[in-house]
Parts: sequence; structure tokens; C-alpha cells
Amino acid sequence: MNGTAAQQRATGSNRGRRIVLWRHGQTSWNLERRFQGSTDIELTDTGVAQARRAARLLASLKPDAIVASDLQRAAATAGELAALTGLDVTHDAGLRETYAGAWQGLTHEEIVAQYGEQYAAWKRGEPVRRGGGELETEVADRAAPVVLAHADKLADGGTLVVVSHGGTIRTTIGRLLGLESHHWEGLGGLSNCCWSVLGEGARGWRLLEHNAGTLPEPVLGDDD
Repeated sequence: MNGTAAQQRATGSNRGRRIVLWRHGQTSWNLERRFQGSTDIELTDTGVAQARRAARLLASLKPDAIVASDLQRAAATAGELAALTGLDVTHDAGLRETYAGAWQGLTHEEIVAQYGEQYAAWKRGEPVRRGGGELETEVADRAAPVVLAHADKLADGGTLVVVSHGGTIRTTIGRLLGLESHHWEGLGGLSNCCWSVLGEGARGWRLLEHNAGTLPEPVLGDDD
């Protein structure tokens, strides 16, 4: 178990805080099923509309703080919620999507054709540097502390919205729940502009909602 999660469980603290992990809106590379990773791709017009619709729903939760990846697809998504709530957005590179080296810019089909064994090993839950990039555990190592640091600033009962990317959100949820990394794939992906909610319980963070926000839609892009 990760040390942070283990320490949280040991303290038994329950301040009633809530973390909403919100994936960015649609991009052209999502539609083409190209692995974006840390490539800085902007939202499509549909992605902007998705962000505006979702922002209206999330604003009703009366969030207390917003933190977002500094990549423009996440920053623009966060900006829609900021416009409705009046909150400032803190941007943090620690919330970027997984750096995937040679995979970045390739379609799903190209990845399977060129890196079939690597892709299969990743799907089996083995530690794989996809395209020579980051391990999933390394993504969690940089992203989860950012989320926890901002959550710790909340008042009791407060809500933090984290605007990030499908793979980063999945690894962060896995880490905060104290799951072993080979089980993280079981969480499934997030559709564009959908979100998951973690609530604080007596034994640490627990998953309250996953891939929420609309009727089920296909998961497009990095986390497939």
C-alpha cells in the first residue's frame, strides 16, 4: 500500500471533504484515438460545449477550489467552471497526462501494430514504460500529492475540483484508494468531461461516483 494512503487510514481522520476529478473535454486527437499524453492539444468546439454543460452541473456542488493541469485542454475546461463560480484556477504541471514517449501522436491501431507486446503487457497490469515514457506509478507519484495538498487546504466539508486527464485521474484514484497498481485498470476510463467523486470516510478516501455526468458514452482517447 502507498505510504500516503496508509498514513491516511492510520489517522482515521474524517473531515467530510470531497474531491471531484474531472476529465477535460473532447479534442481532435480523442476523436482520432491518438494518444495525446503530454502533447498540448486544444479542445474542439464540441469539447468546449461539453465543458460548459458539465460546468453548470459541477457549479451546483458549490466547489471551494479548482486545480487543473496546465495543458490547454484541461485549463480551458477548468476555465468554464471558474467563469461560473468566480473561483481562481491553480494550474499544476503535476496533473498532466502520462508522458508516453514514442506512443504520443499514434492512433490506437498504430500502437497495437507497432508496440503490440508492450501494449498487451500494460493491459495485463505489468509496469510498462509506454513508448519509453512514464510508469503509471510515477504518474501517481507526481499527481496524487498535488491533489492531497489542495484537499488539505479545504475546510471541513469542502469540495475540490481537479481538472486533469483520463490516465492521470485513474492512477490518482487508484493511489488515493490504496489499491495496488495492477488493479488500477479495473477502474475503467472516463468519457470526455465526465468525472469521479471521492469522499472522505473514517478509513480514508472512498469512491462515491465514477464516470458520472451524463448517460454512458464511449471512452475516447488516452485511457483505453
